[in-house]
Amino acid sequence: MIVMKFGGTSVEDGAAIDRSCGIVAERISRRPLVVVSALGGATNALLEAGRLAADRQLDKAIAIADALEKRHVALLASTSEDFARLRELLRAMSAIGEFSLRTQDLVASYGEALSSQIFTHRLKMLGHDAVHLDARRAMVTDETFGKAVPHPDETAARLEGLARPHIDSGKIVVMGGYIGATRSGITTTLGRGGSDYTAAIVGAAMNAEEIQIWTDVDGMMTADPRIVPSACKVKEISFGEAAELAYFGAKVLHPLTVLPAVDKDIPVYILNSRKPAGSGTRITKNARPTANVIKSIASKRGITVVTVSSSRMLMAHGFLRALFEVFDRHRTAVDMVATSEVSVSLTLDNTAALPAIQEELKPLGEVSVKDRLALICIVGNNLKYTPGIAHRAFGSVKDINILMVSHGASNINLSFIVAEADADTAMRKLHADFFREFDPEVFEPPV
Repeated sequence: MIVMKFGGTSVEDGAAIDRSCGIVAERISRRPLVVVSALGGATNALLEAGRLAADRQLDKAIAIADALEKRHVALLASTSEDFARLRELLRAMSAIGEFSLRTQDLVASYGEALSSQIFTHRLKMLGHDAVHLDARRAMVTDETFGKAVPHPDETAARLEGLARPHIDSGKIVVMGGYIGATRSGITTTLGRGGSDYTAAIVGAAMNAEEIQIWTDVDGMMTADPRIVPSACKVKEISFGEAAELAYFGAKVLHPLTVLPAVDKDIPVYILNSRKPAGSGTRITKNARPTANVIKSIASKRGITVVTVSSSRMLMAHGFLRALFEVFDRHRTAVDMVATSEVSVSLTLDNTAALPAIQEELKPLGEVSVKDRLALICIVGNNLKYTPGIAHRAFGSVKDINILMVSHGASNINLSFIVAEADADTAMRKLHADFFREFDPEVFEPPV
C-alpha cells in the first residue's frame, strides 16, 4: 500500500479536489491511504477567527466562520452542522476572553476534519469505494498542545485496527493530517505543516511501500525559484539532505517528515498535483552519487542572533550547560552555535520568549541581540570532507558580510548568517557558481 498526502493547494477548491481525486483513482491498484490538509487558507482563517473571538470581536470572528462555511458547504452540505458547533465555540471563547493553546488546537482542527470528509464524499461521488477515518481516533499524541508529539506504537496499533481492514478490502481510506488526540481524546495538532508529518507517521505505521507528498511544485529545487529563476529540480536526494533543506527553509517539505520514513527506509516522493505526470523528487536513504557536490541552497529569514559574553567562560566548565538550560526552559530551539574563549553566539527563528530569555541570560554575562538576519544553508553529500567547498562558497559571496558560520558539525551542511537584505543576492551568487554545470541524471533544468 502507499500513502498519498495532498496539501492545501491540492484541495483548495472543487476543481483541485477533483484533480487530486483523479490522481488517487489512477493508483487504486496500489491500495492508497490518503491524508489531506485543510482547504487552502482555512487554518489561518480559523485561527484568526479564534483570536478575534478571544479579543471579544465576536462579529468579525463569526463573519470569518460564515465565509468558511460558504466555501465548505458548497462542497459538502452536511459541513454546516460543524460550523454551527464552531460558532458556539467562538461565542464561548468571546465570553471567556481566552484563546489557550488547547483551544487553538480545537479551533484549527476543523480545517482537516472537514476537508477529509469532503475529499471522501467526492471520491464516492466519482464512483470510488472510500471511507473516512477521523484522524483523532487514529493519531495518538501527548498533551503538548500546539505541537503535539505522536506516540508511534499506539498510533500504529490504532491504524491497524481502524484502517488496515478497509485497505485490505480494497477501499480508499481518507483522513485529515495535522490533527490527533491525546489518550483521553482531547484534540491536538502536530504544528504547522504537520500534515506531511502525519503522512510519514502513517506510512511508517502501515509499512507503506512509499509516501507521496502532493503539492503545487515539481519537487525539491536547487534553490527557491522565486529567488533564483534558473533553479533546477532535484530528481533524487538523500533523507539527510532533504531533512537539512526542510529545516533550513525549503518549505516544500515539513522538517519532521523524513524521520519516520528513515526508520523504515520508505522512499518519499515530492510531486505536483497540477502536473501529475511529472516524476517529482525521490527522497531515499542512499541517493545516487553525482558530480555536483552541492544538491541545493536554502535560506531562512527572520533569524535573530543572541550573543552572551563573559570572562567567566574562560577555561570554565558548566557555562554552556547553564546557557542552554535557559533556552530549554523556554522551549526555544537553537539553529546554529558559535563559540570563542569568552562569548557564545546562537541563532533563533522563534523569538516569542526572547525578552524572558534575555532576563535569564543576564546573570551569565553581557547579552546582545541582532535581528533581521538570514541563514543561508548549502546542502550536499560529504561536504565536511570535500576540500575547497568553504573557499568556493565564501569566494562566491566575497562582497557580502558574513556574520556567523557553522561548518563541520554536519557532513552535509555548511551554513552562514548574513543580513536579510543580502540574502537573495547571496543565494543567486552561490547558485550561479555551484550550478554553472550540473549532472542531468540528478538535476532537471526549468522548462
